Amino acid sequence: MKILVINGPNINMLGVREPEIYGKLSLEKIENELVEYSKQFNGVEVEFFQSNIEGEIVNKIQSSIGKINGIIINPAAYTHTSVAILDAIKAVQIPTVEVHLSNVSAREDFRKVSYISPACVGTVAGFKQDSYKMALFGLYNYLNE
Repeated sequence: MKILVINGPNINMLGVREPEIYGKLSLEKIENELVEYSKQFNGVEVEFFQSNIEGEIVNKIQSSIGKINGIIINPAAYTHTSVAILDAIKAVQIPTVEVHLSNVSAREDFRKVSYISPACVGTVAGFKQDSYKMALFGLYNYLNE
């Protein structure tokens, strides 16, 4: 089973960018933790992709057809603006879980609206790096139902 983890704009700045909100771990450390965590799920292979460019994220989603069983996506700021990412997820019909490090519902009003959620099987938010682990747990179980 192949799981693609996509991270959007500024996620490459984790550990530096507002650590009180997003945590102190770098993206690389979060990815390493997720790889270790994934070992408890038989046959799971995790692939990572990060881009600050909306079109590259859309291209990555589209190129996943027939190669990926599930997607975990932290669209970051594109959560609140990207119809293109929403449409890409809907088009490929790959089960997708939306992830956020912070509790977006407890932040600014504009962060409370997700254009991505309607195309996802679930959303995990507010648990910093553990949000990714919770998303993997849920997606793995969803794909094995």
